[in-house]
Amino acid sequence: MTEFALVLTTFPADADAEALARALVEERLAACVNLWEPMKSFYRWKGELEVAAERQLIIKTATARLADLQRRLTELHPYDVPEFLVIGIERGSEPYLEWLTSSLRLQG
Repeated sequence: MTEFALVLTTFPADADAEALARALVEERLAACVNLWEPMKSFYRWKGELEVAAERQLIIKTATARLADLQRRLTELHPYDVPEFLVIGIERGSEPYLEWLTSSLRLQG
């Protein structure tokens, strides 16, 4: 397992994704959250084709924080089933990984 990960989630475009991003960074569950501009998502929900305006969030965190991050994201998220996809970071620049460590207050 890698030490750091990217977590993908989507959020309704008309909801306050910035408040979620701020909370995750302030609570040190994320070192950084990138918010993409609104996009159109097509998906099946309860047997029906849905189209929704959403924002993609990319959350940079440590694998040690994943369980707490998922719990907090679920608490703050308006969806019944929020997206929570984890992509392991295989490699990164040493200065950036050091910044992630210090931002999350991990022991080095």
